[in-house]
Amino acid sequence: MDIKKYIVSFEKMSGVIKYLQNTSWLLGEKIFRMIVGLFVGIWLTRYLGPDKFGVLSYSQSFVALFVAFSTLGLDGIIIRELVKDESKRDKLLGTGFILKIVASILVVIFIIIALYLNSRDYQTNLFIFVISLAMIFQSFNIIDFYFQSKVLNKYIAYSNIFSLLISSVIKITLILNNAPLIYFSYVILFDSLIVAIGLSYFFCKNNLSIYSWSFDKKLAKFLLKESWPLIFSGVLVSAYMKIDQIMIDEILGSIEVGQYAAAVRLSEVWYVIPVVICNSIFPALINAKKINGKIYNERVKKLYFVMIWGSLCFSFLIFYSSNFLIYNLYGVEYLPSIKVLQIHIWAYVFVSLSYSSGKWLLIEGLQKYTLYRAISGLFINVILNFYLIPIYGVVGAAVATLIAHVITSTVFFIVVPQLRKGLFLMLKGFVYPLDLLVYCIIKNKR
Repeated sequence: MDIKKYIVSFEKMSGVIKYLQNTSWLLGEKIFRMIVGLFVGIWLTRYLGPDKFGVLSYSQSFVALFVAFSTLGLDGIIIRELVKDESKRDKLLGTGFILKIVASILVVIFIIIALYLNSRDYQTNLFIFVISLAMIFQSFNIIDFYFQSKVLNKYIAYSNIFSLLISSVIKITLILNNAPLIYFSYVILFDSLIVAIGLSYFFCKNNLSIYSWSFDKKLAKFLLKESWPLIFSGVLVSAYMKIDQIMIDEILGSIEVGQYAAAVRLSEVWYVIPVVICNSIFPALINAKKINGKIYNERVKKLYFVMIWGSLCFSFLIFYSSNFLIYNLYGVEYLPSIKVLQIHIWAYVFVSLSYSSGKWLLIEGLQKYTLYRAISGLFINVILNFYLIPIYGVVGAAVATLIAHVITSTVFFIVVPQLRKGLFLMLKGFVYPLDLLVYCIIKNKR
């Protein structure tokens, strides 16, 4: 074999191995977080009971509505700019950090004012305030973007796993010592601090220094100009995902929030699976689009096939085991959560479709429709919750969420003419097993 060809081949293989290792770190960390988080989360849910768990869930959901403002939608943009030109690293990281920490402080101040003006009890307002402070420490996630741009996600995984283990040990210790509810809000704040320390440590360990960062006013204007649509979209998505728990608390009360949140936790914990799959296959789809349209469409169909049938099978499993799961994991206090889980778990199918179709929209240059469907999803969810919660309680909220996901992931593609090609690919993915069966029959006859 020619030495030059061998070296080129080895270099290509090294790139593939590096990419696979990076993906494996992401997948491993997410699975570990899912398992540990679910175990400790269930223990915490049982310990607190529906009322206290509802207060904590409401507080987290309230803060989640404002998180997108604190992040400023800079994540993908900074990663993109770092990949384009690493020589701007210190300016990008410094400018991004200052923008994020200023935005976080402003959001916390806004939340304080909102809490002062609302009629909630002092304890709930205190929980919200403590949890909101975590956004300030999350500004250090700017280091996360650097590691992503350099395909060094193992350091992100190290930091997240370390913080998860520490916070899990603290939560278990608090549960065993019958600690009051306020301590668990402090754990959320402490968790974000540990992640910030971990990221800073690994950044310095790579012979880099935070003290070399600098703020560039011109660069700040550029970043904000690029990110403002993503800020708006992020706010809508956050509201879309959390508005149901806010509305349940306002209409029904904290006990019902706890019962609803317990079921939603068992349903949403699996959302990490389609995220990891879509992120892993995304580069392959981009390359296929450049090379051959037929190969590209075939890969999109296969992605939809995996998303649809994988989520359907999993939803069937959770649906038929919902009685066993709720009763044995949470206890009799959470029996009303059974119906919620039986309905909410089917949203997993359409969430999986939304993740995969979101990648297709991005590749096709139709990402503006991601914003449009987020707007429509939020609008539909709010209207249905206003109508269904007073009549059907927490079950009505689950139905509203399911209908909203169905409309944004499928019906939206029917209504908008520019997206019907994507709907066709979804349908081809759905009938993909039938296509394979027909192919096998024809091949055997030959």
